[in-house]
Amino acid sequence: MAIRFWLAVASRDHVRSAVDQGIAQVNHGSRAGLDSMGESDGLVYYSPKTEYPDGEPLKHFTAIGRIASNELYQALSLDRRPWRRKVDWDLSAEPAPIRPLLGALDFTRNAPNWGYQLRGGLIELSRHDFEIVRDAMRRPSPDDRRYPEERHWL
Repeated sequence: MAIRFWLAVASRDHVRSAVDQGIAQVNHGSRAGLDSMGESDGLVYYSPKTEYPDGEPLKHFTAIGRIASNELYQALSLDRRPWRRKVDWDLSAEPAPIRPLLGALDFTRNAPNWGYQLRGGLIELSRHDFEIVRDAMRRPSPDDRRYPEERHWL
């Protein structure tokens, strides 16, 4: 099966919790979006806000990783049973703002209302978009900081 790439939407506080637990949860625990994902698929979280529901605007990519297995499971969380998947998160990734990437991403280029499609909480990304986001979230090496004008060559 081919590897696919996904963008999930959640506030930064929810993303931090998911990363700490090594899981992905989308659309408040709905099974539907997670059903489409498979082992080794790429997943990136976009956080429009710092906290749910009334946090400050953020508009950053906040986590990136790979689905760790094909297992989809239900967790017991207070009075709910949200669906989840295990994820191998890239713990070295740093949050990256979306604004500098708008012209380069397939899902935002030439789309003045690009945020509207994110209201569903999960979209499939192209490999191109996933790689651009992954590169933006990579922590620069010490050499990158000394020669920022040459970074694009690395």
